[in-house]
Amino acid sequence: MSTLIRGGTVVNATGAVAADVLVEGEKIAALLTPGFAIAADRVVDAAGKYVIPGGIDAHTHMEMPFGGTFSADTFASGTTAAAWGGTTTIIDFAVQAKGTSLMSTLDKWHTKADGNCAVDYGFHMIVSDVNDTSLKEMESCADAGVNSFKMFMAYPGVFYATDGEILRAMQKAREIGGTVMMHAENGIAIDQLVAQALARGRTAPVEHGLTRPPELEGEATSRAITLAAVTGAPLYVVHLSAAQALDAVARARDTGQNVFAETCPQYLYLSLEDLAKPDFEGAKYVASPPLRPREHQAELWRGLRTNDLSVVSTDHCPFCFKDQKELGRGNFAKIPNGIPGVEHRVDLLHQGVVRGEISLERWVEISSTTPARMFGLHPRKGVIAPGADADVVVYDPRARQTISAATHHMAVDYSAYEGMELTGKVDTVLSRGRVVVDAEGFHGRVGHGRFLTRELNQYLV
Repeated sequence: MSTLIRGGTVVNATGAVAADVLVEGEKIAALLTPGFAIAADRVVDAAGKYVIPGGIDAHTHMEMPFGGTFSADTFASGTTAAAWGGTTTIIDFAVQAKGTSLMSTLDKWHTKADGNCAVDYGFHMIVSDVNDTSLKEMESCADAGVNSFKMFMAYPGVFYATDGEILRAMQKAREIGGTVMMHAENGIAIDQLVAQALARGRTAPVEHGLTRPPELEGEATSRAITLAAVTGAPLYVVHLSAAQALDAVARARDTGQNVFAETCPQYLYLSLEDLAKPDFEGAKYVASPPLRPREHQAELWRGLRTNDLSVVSTDHCPFCFKDQKELGRGNFAKIPNGIPGVEHRVDLLHQGVVRGEISLERWVEISSTTPARMFGLHPRKGVIAPGADADVVVYDPRARQTISAATHHMAVDYSAYEGMELTGKVDTVLSRGRVVVDAEGFHGRVGHGRFLTRELNQYLV
């Protein structure tokens, strides 16, 4: 089936141009002079709207085990919500448990996702058990199209890796061309601060933020960068939230080191004030790293403008307030960590364009093109160009919307952005040439999404 997207402004990371987009089957066939006469099975009117590549959320956690429960979105519900919000590819995390193998973990996550996704998907691998076998299995993961490996400097006893273990994994990543992703917080020190707070009877959700100070994110980020420099491995710092961590990344990038970082919408729009909301409402905003004092937001927007922050992902890890977040009443350390957001990332970043924080082209770059290149999906994904997958979003920059749990499609009972008014809204979404969202509703199907094997990071020097 062919589709002609007519009358819009095509926006890529490299610029904007008035053009019609012809889709044939699952691929973009051509960019045409506006009004060029050509027949198509379906015509989408994009007059006055942007035509952008489908969003790529490079950090999600569907059906993730945490603290005795699981994140609320399945691969089916989470990818459907992603499509509603203009995201046509997710990269989720396969979570290795201590004592298990990487390949059996990857098989388990394939079982969860295969045939259950409404949009295309890939995997990163969480490496929580570093030994000779798992290091060897990193090669097998890369051969299977999973070449990014997440490690944790936080969560002792669960995911935590020592500096020596991180060093060994980085050496292997350097050998096979993989990228190490790092949750950079000093978990050993944080655990002491948490224990001290609880011993003093400080149990409210805001203590989650106060016991994970930004200095400990900055210290861990600097340490991870040093280990990456010693090993020569590329480093991708996930969900960066603090100015201290951003400073460390900027210094490393200024020297030419292969260090990259992402931030998330929650760190651009929410703050420690939300964690401090009364009557346990702050639990809705518990994630790690925590929300920071508001002054960090301006630094993160600046980092996006200077490219010291390369990507905005969501770290989508939804836990319902009722029955899940409430597990931490009386003990903030037991609140499941995570904030829902996969549906609203593209819109929230467009609000940055409206506010003058980033340019139109940078919006596309950080939400689609850079994650495609960072994680080996470009030029299949992340660009409106002939030969690319027809993952296309028609976006209305003048539409108004108000975010609310009453209208979102994520399987979670609250919104972290409840009542936020935004300018701009997804109009039509194509996933590999198929219209999955338009004004009439959702037309996709669970099972449409395909697993994506990924090539190497295209930014390595």
